[in-house]
Amino acid sequence: MTLKTIRLRKGKTESLKRFHPWIFSGAIESADPGIEEGDLVRVVDAAGNFLAIGHCQIGSIAVRVLSFAPCDIDRDFWTTRLAEAYALRRALHLAIANEEENNIFRLVHGEGDRLPGLVVDVYGRTAVMQAHTVGMHVCRREIAAALIEACEGRIGSVYYKSDTTLPFKAEVDRASGFLIGGDDACDTAVENRLRFHIDWLRGQKTGFFIDQRDNRSLLEHYARGRRVLNMFCYTGGFSVYALRGGAELVHSVDSSAKAIDLTNANVALNFPAVGTRHEAFAEDAFKFLEHAPEAYDLIILDPPAFAKHRGAIAQALKGYTRLNAIAFKKILPGGIIFTFSCSQAISKEQFRLAVFTAAAQSGRHVRILHQLHQPADHPVNIYHPEGEYLKGLVLQVE
Repeated sequence: MTLKTIRLRKGKTESLKRFHPWIFSGAIESADPGIEEGDLVRVVDAAGNFLAIGHCQIGSIAVRVLSFAPCDIDRDFWTTRLAEAYALRRALHLAIANEEENNIFRLVHGEGDRLPGLVVDVYGRTAVMQAHTVGMHVCRREIAAALIEACEGRIGSVYYKSDTTLPFKAEVDRASGFLIGGDDACDTAVENRLRFHIDWLRGQKTGFFIDQRDNRSLLEHYARGRRVLNMFCYTGGFSVYALRGGAELVHSVDSSAKAIDLTNANVALNFPAVGTRHEAFAEDAFKFLEHAPEAYDLIILDPPAFAKHRGAIAQALKGYTRLNAIAFKKILPGGIIFTFSCSQAISKEQFRLAVFTAAAQSGRHVRILHQLHQPADHPVNIYHPEGEYLKGLVLQVE
């Protein structure tokens, strides 16, 4: 198959020589006629020398690179890349199905697995696949078949869910549904011996925030005897871990009534006799925190991304500062705050400065106990630092 060609401007190849997998539109000198969003394209320098193969897309990121070497992007390519991703998860002891321990993990993390625009999360024997580019959407069926082959029988079903992640302007069929199987699909899965309902049909992301697994485990060790407030709780992951950790009281807050229903269901699934130790509230997080009905000594701040693009950074930083300032004002002396940002556009330094500003405004003594990030099944390509999107701090407040 002969690919159409995109030629870069002179002097615009340095990032590619450093293996950064994005080509920005401003670097392009010319493109063959007839290229459509999602097409595979060949990228060359101003002199016509080969640089990369990738998916073309509309926007500031014009090409996402799949290979820096000439190759065919075919079934063998997908199977090889997916097998490499699966081997890493096996090495992390995450890909071995064990209903008593853990059967939730991320199998493909975009650029971190050299598959930009693709996310695959595994729940039990079901893989939930999301395309973030039209190119990956076009290849979805071939990728699904390669998943089954690469994972050596570990996966029985592949569910496709990209209705909220594909570009709005893309003229594509966004319908969600099973590409393979579905008969063995289960709506619950296990993380560190705790069970959770997974709503991959209507839930956010692929149905669960796998990236907080290690941080939830850390929180469990701080929970004993504490009064816990879990803000932006979504499905109640932190709440369930806090209850197992021996928290005296756990309050879960989210603006979505559906999220609160799912939180209550997950608490009941693990602790049928929890009684009044847990209560959930469908309310605006900022207002609830400002007028909190209880005094808490452990607060989790895990909001949705405040900045989904660089133009929103300034406003997002104000939001992080305000949110943390209220928490510093409310928490009891000796209390612990787990605070996070999942905004890719916000750097670790910017987030830390926002939290520092909030601490300074509070006038309280604050110490950093842990600096948190995403787990190893969300790897960061060293040539693509933007992949390190989750950042967090565990703070002790006097």
